[in-house]
Amino acid sequence: MYLSCAALKKVYYAFFHSVMAYGWIFWGGNSTNSKCIFKLQKRVIRIIMGAKNNDSCREFFNLLKLLPLSVQYIYSLLMFVVNNRNLFFDNADLYSVKTRNSYNLHPPLSHLTKYQKGVHYAGIRVFSHLPPSIKNIANETKMFKKTFKRFHMDNSFYSMDEFFNFKE
Repeated sequence: MYLSCAALKKVYYAFFHSVMAYGWIFWGGNSTNSKCIFKLQKRVIRIIMGAKNNDSCREFFNLLKLLPLSVQYIYSLLMFVVNNRNLFFDNADLYSVKTRNSYNLHPPLSHLTKYQKGVHYAGIRVFSHLPPSIKNIANETKMFKKTFKRFHMDNSFYSMDEFFNFKE
């Protein structure tokens, strides 16, 4: 018996995603357990798709239109920033000189690693690394979500490092 992609996605969301997603904006990309959870996510994808243990999951993520753990964390941080825009300042708000970074978010000065790994600071870092075409539509939440997901599907990021090393 074969299931459609839609049915497979429902199985994934019902049994795995709901457990994985609980509170990941707080433990997500910075957790010591995130690598183990990502391996579990790929294992679940392989089981659902009937793949072998050594098969790459990149195509399966794109085929099922699912976000890998690190990208889901990035997405959660971005949605936090977009939904709480009043908590963040642009560089243009603070400095009168216009530069290419004027419309990036201004990171507060902090030397504490715990704060830098937190939601607020990490959200600023991730948002500022987005291509300008996505940053410019941050005021339209629905369009922002669609555009970011399309951006990810086109580039297939597997980790935070791949996202931060991306050059448009």
